[in-house]
Amino acid sequence: MAEDTAPTDDRTESTRRRFLLWAVGILTSLCGVIVGIPLVGSFIGPAFRTTKPRWINAAALGSLPVGRPVNLKVADVLTDAYIRESVIRHVWAIKHSDAEVTVFSPFCPHLGCRYDWNPATGHFECPCHGSVYASDGTVLGGPAPRRLDTLPTRIEKGELSVEWMRFRSGISEKIHV
Repeated sequence: MAEDTAPTDDRTESTRRRFLLWAVGILTSLCGVIVGIPLVGSFIGPAFRTTKPRWINAAALGSLPVGRPVNLKVADVLTDAYIRESVIRHVWAIKHSDAEVTVFSPFCPHLGCRYDWNPATGHFECPCHGSVYASDGTVLGGPAPRRLDTLPTRIEKGELSVEWMRFRSGISEKIHV
């Protein structure tokens, strides 16, 4: 009798093992899918995400002098997921008329240093490597590979708004980073 029961126990044990193997495989696959979907989404998601322009209120147009560069401090809010951070941005603005204002990024296109306006010479000057720019942003001297980078502007109801951007330094093309 002991011989007749042995094959039945082996079949039962084999069925149990097969069930456990399937159960562990399914649970492992399920865990892999649960972890894998956000991981794949984080790699693929940015390719399909569109960014709309974020306009930052820079100044009242009436407060800007005509023809003279002004360093504006602009309050911006960065949002990353659920974290919001306030940041002060600096831009250079030159008002040409009530309908036209040029706003420059504060970073030198050579290596990304901050340049300044020199009222004695009437030029923008970068202290890092001696690049000199005219008030319209053209390069007058130094190693700068391109003119000063301009930022998109919008004038509505007497208010100047700026779209903040960074550009790649050290190259002759103006490429948004």
